[in-house]
Amino acid sequence: MAALSFQHRFEPAADEAAVPLLLLHGTGGDESDLLPLGRALAPGAALLSPRGQVLEGGAPRFFRRLAEGVFDEADLVRRAGDLAGFVGEARAAYGIAAPLAVGFSNGANIAAAVMLLHPGVLAGAVLLRAMVPLADPPPTRLSGEPVLILSGRMDPIVPAENAARLAGQLTKAGASVTHEVLPAGHGLSQADLVRAKTWLTGRP
Repeated sequence: MAALSFQHRFEPAADEAAVPLLLLHGTGGDESDLLPLGRALAPGAALLSPRGQVLEGGAPRFFRRLAEGVFDEADLVRRAGDLAGFVGEARAAYGIAAPLAVGFSNGANIAAAVMLLHPGVLAGAVLLRAMVPLADPPPTRLSGEPVLILSGRMDPIVPAENAARLAGQLTKAGASVTHEVLPAGHGLSQADLVRAKTWLTGRP
């Protein structure tokens, strides 16, 4: 494993035509957490899975928060830059194309921030239980990057309006956004796997 700026796991591609996935865990996860999900979503794709560098009560995260649903935006901006830099390092080290992010909760939020702050770093994203990372993101020009947002109808953490606002921010920036609300809470369900895999398979 290459010595890069984030502790991480990398699984090389068995299918060179498959888009690499950048797997971004939720609070308390690590670099191994989403590997089974990545393998299920895109068999044969290269998988790049970093560990968040912020600790909250011993639980890894990708950026700091001040309270549940209240983010430290200055830290978020800095950490999004760090993650974008890591993606560049990994692309050079492993010879992979720009990855499509698959993020859950905190990982989905940092993925959305990377798209809004560093266009071109990600080829798109599957955002699972994401919420608005930046209250007022800077003007960004995305180039039609595909984004799937899957929200949970019974999610006690992410208000429906908040997820819809994120979809609007990404659409305004130029992403091609699909936003669906599933009969689920904040945790992932089989419906997430089925819908995300169908969406990934159907992309041009």
